[in-house]
Amino acid sequence: QVQLVESGGGVVQAGGSLRLSCAAAGGIFSLNVMGWYRQAPGKQRELVANILGGTTNYGDSVKGRFTISRDNAKNTVYLQMNSLKPEDTAVYYCYLYFRGTNYWGQGTQVTISS
Repeated sequence: QVQLVESGGGVVQAGGSLRLSCAAAGGIFSLNVMGWYRQAPGKQRELVANILGGTTNYGDSVKGRFTISRDNAKNTVYLQMNSLKPEDTAVYYCYLYFRGTNYWGQGTQVTISS
């Protein structure tokens, strides 16, 4: 059974940094896409970033500020978030695309105060 467990959310002032982690259990996922979406109140879920091998992809609103990485030995993906803005406030969801299915973490709240 695939499970994703996120950590690292919290409250930080604008301009600050946070790092999110997402550990996957239930298989070996080094050849699968992992990444992050976020959802702010009243808004649709949007892609933040994803990674497959050495290829990364970012949403336009986070390019240049966020960095996604992964440690395949630990089945873990990370999201380093710098220069945070109030508009980055959202619930951040880790995901894994595995055997035709998107698996999701429980979500972690990120709140940026101005």
